[in-house]
Amino acid sequence: MIKLTGKWALVTGATRGIGQQIALCLAQYGCNLIIHGRKEENAEKTLAMLEPYDVEKKVIAGELNSEEGTQSLIDGVLEQVGYVDILYNNAGIQNEWKEVWNLTVAEWKELFQINLFSVVQINNVFIPIMVKRGWGRVIITTSGIEDIPQMAPYSVSKAGIDKYCRDLAAELKDTDVKIFALDPGWLRTDLGGPEAEHDVETVIPGALAPLLLDGEIPSGASYHAHDYREVL
Repeated sequence: MIKLTGKWALVTGATRGIGQQIALCLAQYGCNLIIHGRKEENAEKTLAMLEPYDVEKKVIAGELNSEEGTQSLIDGVLEQVGYVDILYNNAGIQNEWKEVWNLTVAEWKELFQINLFSVVQINNVFIPIMVKRGWGRVIITTSGIEDIPQMAPYSVSKAGIDKYCRDLAAELKDTDVKIFALDPGWLRTDLGGPEAEHDVETVIPGALAPLLLDGEIPSGASYHAHDYREVL
């Protein structure tokens, strides 16, 4: 298991759902946290839940639906901390349920901006810093969704994440910076909806498997959180 005490982790989309659960679990291991949300006030609930843990906490807001908004998040992290050791690219959206032929190019672009392009923009800054510092872990939320054409922009953006992870792992193979794609499963969240199979809390501890089982999941792999329910 990686010693997390004192390390800095950025969790995008940490004001609710999966990101919030990840932040809480990281805090239990002594990890300092950068909580990201679209607005600073959205982080109040997460901060309240983190009060019992003696870790440093910072809130940095930024809309990921544009390069400018994503850059504001990046700039905030650089100004307040300067680097991250652990990066959870978790924030994402789904498209409106429509027949695939009625999904507009604008809707595709919106999904790709938030679910993929903002991830690339963030990683392009912080992964080289990890390499220079000699260590880092990056986990990007993906999805096992398939054969649902009405959700094609979402599913294709997540397929892009899987391929992107493998390509980055090849680039980083001679470093101690590793990257993983996390499939959290179908969870009851604002995004997953009330009919989902699992409570959001079940994403833990599996979401942290690359950290808790260091070396057991190969860099570049897509892994399922629910395959690691017993890692603690």
